[in-house]
Amino acid sequence: MTNTTKLRIAVQSARELELEVENGEDLAEELAAAMEVGEGIVWLTDIDGTRHGVAIAKVAFVEIEGAMQRPGIGFSSSD
Repeated sequence: MTNTTKLRIAVQSARELELEVENGEDLAEELAAAMEVGEGIVWLTDIDGTRHGVAIAKVAFVEIEGAMQRPGIGFSSSD
């Protein structure tokens, strides 16, 4: 039996992607840097080890909710 990998691709979707990650602040910095330099895609890994590719040009906003349920920190693209 061969090992397989499940791949799901959303095309032009208006949905949100919600991930549980170890460090939201690091992720926010990574996304902001990618937006600044105009990267095409950023790969994010959730706490289960699942990798998600996000097209930077399609990001409308980012909201981070901390473990202590404090208000989120968000930003949107300048386009």
